[in-house]
Amino acid sequence: MFLNRLFKRIFPAFCFFALLSFDSIAQKDILQQILHDTADFYYVNAKIYPVGNASLPIGVFDSGTGGLTVLNGIINYDAHQNGTRQNGADGIPDFQTEDFIYLADQANMPYGNYAGVGKLDLLREHIIKDAQFMLSNKYYGAAAEPKTDKKPVKVIVVACNTATAYGIEQIRDLLKKAGLNIPVVGVIDAGSEGALQTFKKNESGTIGIFATAGTVASKGYVNTLNRLRKEMGYTGDIQYVSQGGVGVAEAVDEEPNYLDRKQTAPRANYKGPNVTGTDLAIDRALMDIYNFDFSANKMLCDAAKTDDCSQLQINSADNYVRYHLVSLLEKMRATPGTKPLKTLILGCTHYPYLTDNIQKVLEELYNYKKGRKYRYRHLLVKKVQLVDPSVNTAQELYEVMQQQNLFNGAGNLTNSKFYISVPNREIPGVQTDAAGRFTYDYKYGRNAGTGSQFIKNMPFSQQNIPIDVEDRLRKQIPKVYALIEYFEEKNK
Repeated sequence: MFLNRLFKRIFPAFCFFALLSFDSIAQKDILQQILHDTADFYYVNAKIYPVGNASLPIGVFDSGTGGLTVLNGIINYDAHQNGTRQNGADGIPDFQTEDFIYLADQANMPYGNYAGVGKLDLLREHIIKDAQFMLSNKYYGAAAEPKTDKKPVKVIVVACNTATAYGIEQIRDLLKKAGLNIPVVGVIDAGSEGALQTFKKNESGTIGIFATAGTVASKGYVNTLNRLRKEMGYTGDIQYVSQGGVGVAEAVDEEPNYLDRKQTAPRANYKGPNVTGTDLAIDRALMDIYNFDFSANKMLCDAAKTDDCSQLQINSADNYVRYHLVSLLEKMRATPGTKPLKTLILGCTHYPYLTDNIQKVLEELYNYKKGRKYRYRHLLVKKVQLVDPSVNTAQELYEVMQQQNLFNGAGNLTNSKFYISVPNREIPGVQTDAAGRFTYDYKYGRNAGTGSQFIKNMPFSQQNIPIDVEDRLRKQIPKVYALIEYFEEKNK
């Protein structure tokens, strides 16, 4: 069976794009490699690229397994008649005769933390290299030399909110400089439109943006929502509240600085919220509201009793959700004139894996009261609508492919291929931990523009997924899970 252990040995944005111009030295380096250095690993020969070839696959990338939720939304999308392309579901998914190439840049995740450590140039380089992989024919197998039989793609889907916020315009600029008319679809526009569609044109309320810290810092969703409100004619008082969900995506992909199932006590390499924190403080006064689950080491405490913890560390994805949703509502509670939260954008592709938990916690908080007074009921509608941008992304992808006549009538989903990045230990100075992942300091301490192959993109392997991640994929996105399983079995 595929997916016995996906991260056991492997480590595993928009308003700033003008600031992230290709005029920087680091950006010119990677552009030079891709566009001009014919002997370089990253070189793509744009002159022979098969632009407009409908038989090519669709490329989808993310910083980890979160983007598989976007791929799931795409392959299950059914809003048109497959024969005539007219509107209306026909019981056959609209992308049934397409195949996909998926890349999880697991070695470099989480992307959402690069902005906070001042490494936007390095993040941008990762994103450009993700796009280069989609355009190129290279990947690694067991041998030291790369294989060269990967197909290029006809469309690129940036299935990562942070990568969309900070890099989609750079990808488009790269393609323009290469003379390649390849469509690029991102999740932020799609998610913003989906959120606005939950409102009537004259309705007031609050849209919550629950995303990575990097996506929140980019203001990509806020800027896009403001633009679309004008374009779509919304006149109500729609407010926004954002919460950077540090640790949520990392816990879903079991990044060890945020979640380590082997731990039974607080550890030194933890990067998430703590009672001793400042920016990420667990407020002792809110402990009964957080309602953390302490079973099975899902919270790590250095004392026998919870009240005596001098260190308290979150060690489960569900508990990260609890911390951040309470933090979001406390932020609203401290803001005079805040409208009730009606819609919450799941602004990270990992978050739809936790939809049930997010909805459960919101309902708990709606009903939370001390004495006779409800603490948050004036800040929440009874049933907050969760917006998963994957469906809107599928709709946008369909429209783009229809406009450019890119549908493949003879393809097959079972031809889809799945790749994951791993640290390249052949590069001098690469630092990895005992499990073969980049160390945290090395991952965020590197500089862009060195031209190095820090990572190798390899096919998804049977040896690298924890059982909990496997269970999540199998239960929540079974069709994608089956494709991955088939790919692994076919390519043993």
